[in-house]
Amino acid sequence: MPYDIHDRSLAERGQQRIDWAARHMPVLRQITEEFAAEKPFEGRRIAASLHITTETAVLVGALQAGGAEVALCASNPLSTHDDVCAALVERGIAVYAHHGEDLASYQRHMEQALAIQPQLVMDDGADLIAILHSRPEEYEVLAGIEETTSGVMRARAMAEQQVLRFPVVAVNDTPTKRYFDNRYGTGQNTIDGILRATNVLLAGATFVVAGYGWCGRGIAMRARGMGARVIVSEINATRALEAIMDGFQVLPMHEAAPLGEIFVTATGMAGVIRREHFLLMQDGAILANSGHFDVEVDTAGLRDLATGSAQLRQHMTEYELPNGRKVYLLGQGRLIGQAAAEASPAALMDLSFADQALSTRYLFEAYQRLTPGVYDVPSEIDERVAVLKLRALGVQLDTLTQEQLAYQHAWQVGTAN
Repeated sequence: MPYDIHDRSLAERGQQRIDWAARHMPVLRQITEEFAAEKPFEGRRIAASLHITTETAVLVGALQAGGAEVALCASNPLSTHDDVCAALVERGIAVYAHHGEDLASYQRHMEQALAIQPQLVMDDGADLIAILHSRPEEYEVLAGIEETTSGVMRARAMAEQQVLRFPVVAVNDTPTKRYFDNRYGTGQNTIDGILRATNVLLAGATFVVAGYGWCGRGIAMRARGMGARVIVSEINATRALEAIMDGFQVLPMHEAAPLGEIFVTATGMAGVIRREHFLLMQDGAILANSGHFDVEVDTAGLRDLATGSAQLRQHMTEYELPNGRKVYLLGQGRLIGQAAAEASPAALMDLSFADQALSTRYLFEAYQRLTPGVYDVPSEIDERVAVLKLRALGVQLDTLTQEQLAYQHAWQVGTAN
């Protein structure tokens, strides 16, 4: 079995950490048992570009238990855990990734993962999907799955331009993913990454969140919970109004820039914090990104503007500006919750990856009746994942009585009846 990882001797440590994650993923464990009994992926080949974490290893284990041949590469150069890669290789998974790989290695590893001629791709950021569409004559992919906001945006753009060649399920958009992983998971791991990278005090700090989608909501909530004064920047009127109603100040970035001490982008858009904003910031401002790609903070513009730089901590680079002030970029402007922390907790990834696993089975069963386009996770999958999670937590739901069921479908009963 071919592979390209940093150090295979790390496998034992990686397996121990995977086992710990699996303890907190009861839904995916149950699905893995189903797959092992039914073998829905027997003879199927899956290429995956994902953050290679302990939780991802549990997902890959579910696919393997279902009979799939899996080739795995990274979706971010800084989110790979080398010990997890080693453990997966020991279990017969072809892994092509190592932490901190350069761009050339990152691209080569994607090509190696695609060498198995996958029938389905599982993506986080749509890099694999984009490669497949740059050379469509080389591959016969039946379907794809996209995990994150930025990747769904790319897939939808391809569909709108009528270049998407196969159906893609947008796992990111399903409620059991975005309401929990995006809000509570990203909210927690973003704060975790900032604290690990800087060890700064959040209490009393002015904390600027760019974007008030589900990720931004979670980040703002967690920052306020640790005592920060939170400002939100938005382009969407409804989301801005929601931030106001949630008790946050809303300002455009050019007004927030002189006030903020810590800045986090969570938009999926490029150039959110730019050269003109850097020059407005106070001395010592900290810049972090929680979006998938390293384009939300204009890192190239920052490097070009700076008169000097220094690596002060493992995940923190100091840039001196022409006005003499210094700003600090975390994690090279990459996804800070992955680059400096350990991503979302396993208990939340249990939901997201259960959605992915069940959507994989759905696509192999349904791809022939789906035209190229971006599709929601079927509602019955989302509902099943929620029910299984509640059951694992020991939570029971009320059920409707026969009278309530009748009322639900009646029109005769009202104020006058």
